[in-house]
Amino acid sequence: MKFTAPRGTRDMLPADSRRWHAVEDEVRRLCALYGFHEIRTPVFEHTELFLRGVGDTTDIVQKEMYTFTDKGGRSVTLKPEGTAGVVRSFIENGLYNDPQPTKLYYLSPVFRYESPQAGRLRQHHQFGVETFGAPEASADAEVISLALALFSRLGIGQLSLRINSIGCPECRPSYQQALREFLKERLPRLCNDCRQRSGTNPLRILDCKEEACIREIEGHPVMLNHLCEGCEKHFEALRAHLGALGAAYTVDTGIVRGLDYYTKTVFEIVSDAIGSQGTVCGGGRYDRLIEECGGPPMPGVGFGLGMERLLMVMENQGIAAPEENKTQVFIGALGDAARARALELVNRLRDQGIRADTDHVGRSAKAQFKYMDKAGCELAVMLGDQELSSGRAVIKDLRGDRAEDCALEELAPAISRMLKRNG
Repeated sequence: MKFTAPRGTRDMLPADSRRWHAVEDEVRRLCALYGFHEIRTPVFEHTELFLRGVGDTTDIVQKEMYTFTDKGGRSVTLKPEGTAGVVRSFIENGLYNDPQPTKLYYLSPVFRYESPQAGRLRQHHQFGVETFGAPEASADAEVISLALALFSRLGIGQLSLRINSIGCPECRPSYQQALREFLKERLPRLCNDCRQRSGTNPLRILDCKEEACIREIEGHPVMLNHLCEGCEKHFEALRAHLGALGAAYTVDTGIVRGLDYYTKTVFEIVSDAIGSQGTVCGGGRYDRLIEECGGPPMPGVGFGLGMERLLMVMENQGIAAPEENKTQVFIGALGDAARARALELVNRLRDQGIRADTDHVGRSAKAQFKYMDKAGCELAVMLGDQELSSGRAVIKDLRGDRAEDCALEELAPAISRMLKRNG
């Protein structure tokens, strides 16, 4: 029987890992500059966390979660997004008692049963940041700035920042009523999902991707016209902060995001390089989520981005992957005694930070040199009976015509000097 990876998943091969490592390294450097600290949460959580934290009217909860009953009869779910688990950990571990704000980031696999498409897999990886305990719009601007800085550092262009405000529980009901009135005559022409959402959370209709629904709701009332004084001031402050940071943006009243926990600020960063659904980063403010999950009243703001979509954008824009860390030195060996000594010498080189390898296949001398050439090795040494008996060997520069004879005991420092000369 031939096994294949489950639909909606993919292997990350060594050629892919170089670009992943480069992005992850940049993420960690940037988060450190911004004062964010890494948090790691379990791959699965109690299902109730996502019902309360994500929202039982969302597509994620209704259609996409991987939920199962464990052997103890408990309902658990593979996490479909990162924020809810971070909030749970923040509360459970009493981080709200620390000086605020708390600034966290994560790199984690997430799982959603959705139709696989470009950059969207059933198991994908998410980078996200969360700032807890900061009510001011400057925190919103900071997380947006961090996302934009990451794209800039990776050399990604053709991006647009779109922002909106979806208000708060004080001002949103009046808007929802206005939206329901607008939709009343249009409901029969909307998709089944939208008709259901009209009674539970009509804002979710604005997030529908069906072309017929998009056309039908053109000219819908906008939340910005219904904001309370506090939400209006917060949005004005966000725009002022973004302007001060030199961040170009567009106000897009259609952005509501697909999760129920958002309040006030919502935003998306959209790429032109991955087709019609080009959102590569999205987030916003969630001032009620911590309290909703059993913690103290405390505001929060953050974003999440899919690593696979990010890497696809880089590939589509022709951003080269970092060069492979190739083997610098290969110590070939002929015979058991030579292989034992070669392995010893290779480990000495590795202790000095030199990428070294040796033969483990029993190849001939010719085949070993052929392998060295294919692997892109810089220096080569071949050990046999003669080298062992004399205690000396020749270091060959495979990129030039230089060679150096030296004692086996001096092999490691001699190789180190040659590598430095080669630059």
